[in-house]
Amino acid sequence: MLPSIVLVALVLLCGIGWTLHAVLQKRGRNAPFRDVGTEKQHGAVKKPALTVNPVADDFDWETTEPHKFRPFKPIYHITMALRSSTPSDLIAIDSNYLSRIQLRQGLIRDHAHHVVGSLPSGADAVRETYSYIQDFLLACYPALFSRDDEKGRFHNHVTKRSLPLEPPADDGEDAGIATLKLLGEMVEDDLFLLRATPEGHLCTAFLCCFPSGFDPAEKLGKVLKDIHGPVPSYDKIGASMERFFSRLEVGKSVARNNVSRPVQFATPAISRWSVNMTPELFVVSGNHINKGDAYEEGMDVDISKAQIRVELQTLTRLPKTQAILFSFKTYLYPVTDIKAEGLGPEVADAIEGLPRGNAPGMWKYKGGVRWGKSICAYLRS
Repeated sequence: MLPSIVLVALVLLCGIGWTLHAVLQKRGRNAPFRDVGTEKQHGAVKKPALTVNPVADDFDWETTEPHKFRPFKPIYHITMALRSSTPSDLIAIDSNYLSRIQLRQGLIRDHAHHVVGSLPSGADAVRETYSYIQDFLLACYPALFSRDDEKGRFHNHVTKRSLPLEPPADDGEDAGIATLKLLGEMVEDDLFLLRATPEGHLCTAFLCCFPSGFDPAEKLGKVLKDIHGPVPSYDKIGASMERFFSRLEVGKSVARNNVSRPVQFATPAISRWSVNMTPELFVVSGNHINKGDAYEEGMDVDISKAQIRVELQTLTRLPKTQAILFSFKTYLYPVTDIKAEGLGPEVADAIEGLPRGNAPGMWKYKGGVRWGKSICAYLRS
């Protein structure tokens, strides 16, 4: 028979073991963004969890100006320009955050049929995205977001809103749609989820409150080549895009710029620019000229409203479902500010360079035939 002191020790060890097991189970969902380092397990090397570096302790979202991206080049080429990066800057929060979240709340309420959509096949990826983005925000912005495991709540200290930690189950409204609506209260980035099929990567769900001249609902259930059907010369990069999406790995970040020279940013991204005649962010038609559309050539432009729109687009492979999260954050820069920076001639050259590269149809598609003359004259004045 074992001495009593040994039995007591065994009981204590078992109690500690079960306590640790419970704690690890409770905290397990945060694992994708925990910097645990590389460790050996059962004789094999275990891959490290994704590392997200938190913002500085003195980070103040209210005084953080939006990034200034200036992706302009005299001749436009549609290309695949890839650049390695890290996952830490997946979501950038700046002084626009609160006003844009409030705008999204209204758009989701009044235009849900345009801005949110989900197929049954996208449900699991939507659920994973909900947890994935929560965990990212908690790791990257610990002063802005927190979680209450006992009450099962996720707290947004900017909006003062409390959301469920777990995505909602079916309760009369499609769970995927309900989950996407809640995501719209967390981030200002627009989100599309895609999964691989024999025909190509298929859009299975979306949350898109800030479209630029297209109806997001029309993209649901389509593969990449059909999503980009109206885009001139997309066939030049379509096959490469499919291969790139297929090779994207969990934790691997790649930057791509399909408009001009690579821009220095630390996210897996495509930097894409256009000219908008309005500061409105929700634009489901009018920015682009598609086949058969009527338009006024060389129109006079209200310069006070004209904007340079840049989208910072990111690509992320989700660890569990292996779906691809395609997201983009929209930046608007008044044309008057661009000129004040001394970039007027450079941007005018970029506008006039739209029809001179390998995708000449972009000049008409982006609306250059309408606003190009007026905008360029102002920028060079």
